[in-house]
Amino acid sequence: MSESVVICAPSYKRPNAVHTLRYLPSCRIYVSREEEDAYREANPGADIVGVDPKHQGNVCRIRNHILDCEMREGRAVLIIDDDLQGLYKWRHIERCRMEEEGEVVAFVEKYTALCREWDCPAWGVNVNPDGQVYREMTPFSLTSFVGSPFLVHVSHRLRYDERLSLKEDYDFTLQLLNAHRKVLRVNSVYYLTLQMAQPGGCATYRNLEAERKQLELLQRKWGKHIVRMDALTTSRNHKTTKVRKFDVNPVIRSPIRGV
Repeated sequence: MSESVVICAPSYKRPNAVHTLRYLPSCRIYVSREEEDAYREANPGADIVGVDPKHQGNVCRIRNHILDCEMREGRAVLIIDDDLQGLYKWRHIERCRMEEEGEVVAFVEKYTALCREWDCPAWGVNVNPDGQVYREMTPFSLTSFVGSPFLVHVSHRLRYDERLSLKEDYDFTLQLLNAHRKVLRVNSVYYLTLQMAQPGGCATYRNLEAERKQLELLQRKWGKHIVRMDALTTSRNHKTTKVRKFDVNPVIRSPIRGV
């Protein structure tokens, strides 16, 4: 773990499935004190931090607690998901995985320094693994969405909205843009996580109805011009037909000009 950046991950109700520790063994894992023994037994030698159970059960609450505990002058905090499978980067048309923890740490330190130089409050990476999304002539973005599964908090006083525990990263991106007018995203790198593919974590309270309510709340908070809920579409014979089901991932359009 770097002196300038601390790497942390919250985990909830899955002591035997903290995949991030296989990739980044020095990551500090925040768990409920009630589960601390189970996590220590399942992950010997890991840096496990037990917290008051009141901080768990809501991903925003535990991330806010991590920021309160770890973020300080001169030190940034990388908060990642506990099911991180890896970081990948595009080199022309080739996809390369960052295999070693040292390579990941060096990458984080490099762009944290750039983030400070550009006076950005936070930075992240691309959220889409599709190589066609990588804009080779635009290596960085300053107004694009950054996801919470990999987000480096560098210098700000913002906190996650605990009402939006399923759409917290969309809201947090908008908070960053609203308060600081920019957030750095490295477009050539993206993360892979399991997310809803395993029990525990947000899966304990995520369902379609909860997703719908969270989308509506997010839209009421920021407005329909900024948060748009798309219907899923199907394409037949080159014709696109809208269906009634909604996409759980909203489209956010920042009113701030920039790349």
